[in-house]
Amino acid sequence: MRRFVLFFLVLAALLVLAACGGVGAAEPTAAPTTAAAAPTEAPAEPTPEAAAEEPQVLRLATTTSTADSGLLDAILPGFEAAYNARVDVVAVGTGQAIEIGQAGDADVILVHARAREDAFVEEGSGLARYDVMYNDFIIVGPTDDPAGVQGMTSAAEALAAIAAAEAPFASRGDDSGTHTKELSLWEKAGVTPEGDWYNSLGQGMGETLTFANESNAYTLTDRGTYLSMSATLPNLAIMVGGDSIADNADSALLNPYGVIPVNPELSANINAELAQQFVDWLISPEVQEQIGQYGVEEFGQPLFYPNAAQ
Repeated sequence: MRRFVLFFLVLAALLVLAACGGVGAAEPTAAPTTAAAAPTEAPAEPTPEAAAEEPQVLRLATTTSTADSGLLDAILPGFEAAYNARVDVVAVGTGQAIEIGQAGDADVILVHARAREDAFVEEGSGLARYDVMYNDFIIVGPTDDPAGVQGMTSAAEALAAIAAAEAPFASRGDDSGTHTKELSLWEKAGVTPEGDWYNSLGQGMGETLTFANESNAYTLTDRGTYLSMSATLPNLAIMVGGDSIADNADSALLNPYGVIPVNPELSANINAELAQQFVDWLISPEVQEQIGQYGVEEFGQPLFYPNAAQ
């Protein structure tokens, strides 16, 4: 009997311990070494104030001369600061800049080929053309002047002499405003440029000047880009056009620039409001004065002459 009593007492004790957790797995003494990471909180939505600080983007398709001359680097920070904007510049030949505008892939274009600019507006790709500035074209060439053209007052006559001598000539060959002007001057000279002496590069103005310098070749360039790069072009000198625009006797070498906001009907991505603000800013008296002063301190003359209507 005593054995049965003892047995039931032991059995009852075990049941009590099991119910209280005394029997079974022990609690861990340390956190698991591979515990799952706590979920991170989702990024907070920007406040209206923070969103307002995000800069607007203006897509500017322009010529290589405005970039290679350093003009855009000098003036664009003022626009970006005033309008909380970032200007994305695509510097190409005028023909390509116009094509970018026609495709609706730019908000505004700044180019220099007047007939093509007018056509861009007339076809409805641009809203209106505004005068901005002008400079001039010059012919530069090797300092020993193998074609004997230095000092000529007619660019067409100088090109005819270069062709007759078959002296090396570097053409941008890129459908730019400069290339368009060059072709018109060859036509005026009655010459079809072809042969080993004529190098059509398909390059911008800076690259073409570098090639001419290294190859002892003549080329047509805008004065602004030539002056801005002259320190790196020791083998070239001005042949036709004189030392300043006032000395240039050939009116065919004048080089006006126009700015045109792209028609927003071409693409929903066009920022028409910011484009018009850029135009108004560019032709404002303050920025026109800044354009007219650019280059004076370093070169003794402006690289561009402002001519906006206002």
